Amino acid sequence: MVVVQNKAGIHRRPASAIVQTASKYVSEIKICAKGKTIDAKSYLFVVSLGLVKGTELKFIAKGGDAYEAVKALTDLINSRFGEEDMY
Repeated sequence: MVVVQNKAGIHRRPASAIVQTASKYVSEIKICAKGKTIDAKSYLFVVSLGLVKGTELKFIAKGGDAYEAVKALTDLINSRFGEEDMY
């Protein structure tokens, strides 16, 4: 489980970064948050979750590179997308 920490939440740029990162892996990757489970490789689904600061989410991956995918996505969320200095 990881918590969205950046003040602006997951808006267009962070959503794009999530999709780009997830798409580097062959594993099926899902995001579970707010009672929904969506495909992490779909920009529209990621944006539609409305992930704001403080939202808890979980990445679930199935495939040969699942561990690496979850780690990369978790690290990305924890990096706050480099936005903390912007707001």
